[in-house]
Amino acid sequence: MTQSKRGNVWLAVSGIVRNEQNEWLVVKKKYGGLKGNWSLPAGFVEQGETIDEAVLREIQEETGIMSKVEGVIGIRSGVIKDVISDNMIIFTLRATTNAITVQTDELEDVAFIDPQILLHDPASSLLLKSFAKASFETELKKYDHYNPGDHFGYRAYTLFL
Repeated sequence: MTQSKRGNVWLAVSGIVRNEQNEWLVVKKKYGGLKGNWSLPAGFVEQGETIDEAVLREIQEETGIMSKVEGVIGIRSGVIKDVISDNMIIFTLRATTNAITVQTDELEDVAFIDPQILLHDPASSLLLKSFAKASFETELKKYDHYNPGDHFGYRAYTLFL
């Protein structure tokens, strides 16, 4: 049986980060199945953080862009080689800064690009093209003012409804 360094259940986050011109923040990875293609900034949830904290951290680490979570627009789930449950929550976010800093260990490029350009770019990932075709009329909005009770011991608690 195959075992990865993350175990066999993966939880990742990704996001469509829009700037004031409604361009999307996209990255070109140096490795893996998306090497050399435009894709969304993404990464794994770490122990002790919520999914929305993770997506903000990953975007900032990879691109230098600070952003604000608006909602959740999708969940991608698959099984790799009948062993690894690979799950990703996809957010919409609004950029609160504009200065890009490329994390050169993992990425070859970062840019804000119009989604209609990404739709027709052969170097865009399948997921990017799918989102560029879609409208986001159904989006789970973020609510962080609920408290299920101190007896649960949550440091952070967020609902997406």
